[in-house]
Amino acid sequence: MTVATSTSEAGEDLKALAARASDELADASAEEALRWAVEKFGDDLIVASNMQDAVLIDLATKVKSDVDVLFLETGYHFAETIGTRDAVATVYPDITVVNAQAEESVAEQDERYGPRLHDRDPNQCCHLRKVIPLRTTLARYSCWVTGVRRVDAPTRANTPIVTWDERNGLVKINPIAAWTDEEFDGYITEHGILRNPLVEEGYLSIGCAPCTAKVAPGADPRSGRWAGQTKTECGLHG
Repeated sequence: MTVATSTSEAGEDLKALAARASDELADASAEEALRWAVEKFGDDLIVASNMQDAVLIDLATKVKSDVDVLFLETGYHFAETIGTRDAVATVYPDITVVNAQAEESVAEQDERYGPRLHDRDPNQCCHLRKVIPLRTTLARYSCWVTGVRRVDAPTRANTPIVTWDERNGLVKINPIAAWTDEEFDGYITEHGILRNPLVEEGYLSIGCAPCTAKVAPGADPRSGRWAGQTKTECGLHG
């Protein structure tokens, strides 16, 4: 007789797997980390992208051409970001772009909370339009892959290659966590990777249009996000 595995038991198994892999893949290359993820999870993983560039998508499709790609469709994106998403879907025709959307449209949110919630309470806006849609989408998978890098911000300096995402209850892979800016830019140049045109205009960390500004020369790339506020993260990565 087969005994069904409960959700909690499955979660504990994945948590143990992530703990072992965190040590085993601590110094893994991006390709090694992605190959491990695909071997372990197959179709049960999703690659996240904010469509600032297609580096992570390009790396993932070299291992699994028909990977699912998660895009948080907040309703506040720059037109260039939407255009990059659509271009990515054309360049990588085997991928499936999963557009994660909030339960309410921007207009419905404005009606409920008042206009420009992102100015008055950016944490709540991010929670409604990013965190909840992310959690809902990730509930359908056992692993997600992100492009978080240690050099992105001080809050990300200790990002591991493999970890257990306690908040969302699944394994999290950060295959390019150790990449420097030079390695990242070199990959884009060498492979002709799609990049959001806003990057060339000085937007070095692209999120929702109302909360993203150009970055001053030499400044922290994340300084363009929620400029003038103490907020530094949208809540997706801890």
